[in-house]
Amino acid sequence: MQLFSLADRVALVTGASRGLGLAMAKGMAAAGAHVVLNARNPEALDACVSEIAAAGGSAEAIAFDVTDEPAAVAAIKQIVADRGRLDILVNNAGMVHRVPTLESDTAGWQKMVDTNLTSLYVLAREAARPMVENGWGRIINIGSVMSLVARPGIISYVATKHAVHGMTKALAVELGGTGVTINAIGPGYFATELNQALVDDPVFTQLVEERTPVGRWGKPDELVGAAVFLASDAAAYVNGHLLMVDGGMTVNM
Repeated sequence: MQLFSLADRVALVTGASRGLGLAMAKGMAAAGAHVVLNARNPEALDACVSEIAAAGGSAEAIAFDVTDEPAAVAAIKQIVADRGRLDILVNNAGMVHRVPTLESDTAGWQKMVDTNLTSLYVLAREAARPMVENGWGRIINIGSVMSLVARPGIISYVATKHAVHGMTKALAVELGGTGVTINAIGPGYFATELNQALVDDPVFTQLVEERTPVGRWGKPDELVGAAVFLASDAAAYVNGHLLMVDGGMTVNM
């Protein structure tokens, strides 16, 4: 048995048109999975699918807003109808809202909850249905270093990422006996398009480099191994775990 192979698996990766989502989608395709890439922009997704195909991988696009529950439910049903199965869900789509708490409002808070937490719950619930029926599945929720620690000015992000950790544990306890495992990944600070403004800020970059024991920002490809591992047979007995991929940031005083 090839423990890390994803051959014949069907994987849905949300937020997959750029950054960490695209890196994980490429990695799963390279490991043999047929990958369904999700984001809101069809043109961007089509370009990513072409890139994966050019590298010899199998992929397709399915554009929808993860906060649109009917669209999310329909997307899961469509994948199962088209492919006969859904084996892997990577709940990666998310956002950050940087605003001091005393200047924040409930509408902004609710948008973060809808995007970073409720959408993950809906997709996990719907993806689990065919997985349980087939007796095998992997759900991987993308948390953050902010699933364990906190920074000022991003209260809704910290709260939702802590909640992702809790939801992962709750799902793992409930579904572990069905053949479906649920785990999370906690990325540290990665140099992606979303973080470019922070990467370009010398003060913030110095903070990241000093706080992270390996002394640098992460590269998107460095998240791929964790995702492929948790999606594979190698992780069959890993359930309810938050795997930190942060260069040691959250263990550093």
